Amino acid sequence: MNKELYGNLVFELSHKGRKGYALPANGLDNAGALNDMPAAVMRTGAPDLPECDELTVVRHYNNMSTNNFGVDTGFYPLGSCTMKYNPKLNEEIASHRAFAGLHPFAPASAVQGALKAYWTLQQLLSEIGGMSEFTLNPFAGAHGELTGLMVIRRYHESRGDTKRRKVIVPDSAHGTNPASAAVAGLEIVEVKSRPDGTVDVDDLRPLLDDTVAAMMMTNPNTLGIFEKNIPEIAHMVHEAGALMYYDGANLNPMLGVARPGDMGFDVMHINLHKTFSTPHGGGGPGSGPVGVREGLEEFLPTPRVVRRHVNSDDQPVAEENRFAIEYGPEALGSISATLGNFAVQLRALSYILSLGSDGLMQVGPLATLNANYIKEMLKDDYLLPIETVCKHEFVFDGLRDKSTGVTTLNVAKRLLDHGYHAPTIYFPLLFHESLMIEPTESESLETLDDFIGVMHDIAREARETPDVVINAPHNTPITHPDDTEAALHPILTYDELAAQ
Repeated sequence: MNKELYGNLVFELSHKGRKGYALPANGLDNAGALNDMPAAVMRTGAPDLPECDELTVVRHYNNMSTNNFGVDTGFYPLGSCTMKYNPKLNEEIASHRAFAGLHPFAPASAVQGALKAYWTLQQLLSEIGGMSEFTLNPFAGAHGELTGLMVIRRYHESRGDTKRRKVIVPDSAHGTNPASAAVAGLEIVEVKSRPDGTVDVDDLRPLLDDTVAAMMMTNPNTLGIFEKNIPEIAHMVHEAGALMYYDGANLNPMLGVARPGDMGFDVMHINLHKTFSTPHGGGGPGSGPVGVREGLEEFLPTPRVVRRHVNSDDQPVAEENRFAIEYGPEALGSISATLGNFAVQLRALSYILSLGSDGLMQVGPLATLNANYIKEMLKDDYLLPIETVCKHEFVFDGLRDKSTGVTTLNVAKRLLDHGYHAPTIYFPLLFHESLMIEPTESESLETLDDFIGVMHDIAREARETPDVVINAPHNTPITHPDDTEAALHPILTYDELAAQ
């Protein structure tokens, strides 16, 4: 491997006095200007920056970028995160100059087209989710959870029911569920799962009283299993005066099959960066729209985009001013600076309109088919703790043969040698060696078969030559690091003296 290309830090490529630029003197009295600066903010010496020529810098960062893994470079079966392909048409729409050049605080009269796009996506998501209205303001899925719980809290407070401070969360839930509830100032109560992975209704029943504000559920759940008892659960929760919250992280397999609103959910969020194929990862950009059933619309955050046909005087509104931005008196307030990540919303709108209703109705069934295909093909080598039909994802409890000493982490690292990103590992916490796989509907049969073949090869290596798997990866720029040392003593800055 060429160490100059892949093994060096930019500091290690530095040579004193080497430059990548030449700027003319500015003719200003820099010394005089610096003398006006407070001494407390002045450097005592020049910053220790790398000194490289332009070609070295360009090669360094371009080669660094080739070490990044994404859906565009290979199969990314990250369970629970729905890392599906992002069509390039959507990127073109989002970067179109008619959208990209808009100022976020432009008056509504000047951005009617953008507001129409925003409003149209609200309507489409409402239809898909079975809800009355959506807000696109939240910046991410967890932000959507927090917003939805704030809506629920605001609803109870508007009725004077201030003692409802508990949120029931299944033990198989995403970690963001209890975290979001805590940030919203609510108390978390855990409900257990049955051996089949679904919520234990008998465990839930005694938890429901007049202090419960809501129950949060994901369907299919984190194990990829459809919660078939939701109608009964929703009835029980509503009878107790609480609301049902739908975590939309796993909405992908539901497209074309079922709608959360029809199941009895009152509030939900959707991860546009999962279900509707917008960029994902690296801390953003994300989008977590929140939808509510009829009767809860007024509690959604402001600002809201609405469509008007008449003004306050019941006079018809001209077409060029149909879409407006409103601030409601009962709303929970603002949860983002403007109307959310608009470019992400445009990508989702493009995706939905490109697929159309017929295309969207194929997403869920195809995602389910792909997941079950991989599961059935691998279950002889990998332990399947719950034998049932899954939806978009499933969970193995590591290798079936536990005598090899090969862990789920070892399997994940060995996959890197074959050019695959590892699935989600050690989550959910219900199993000791969890390995969660989600192929999505985007992948071809050939890709799935290749992945299945590699997974079988790794299982064979674990039996015959376990050290090969335990010491993986072998052909990545950084091979088999000491995980414990890296976690306990990370090197976060470059030490020139130590390097010498």
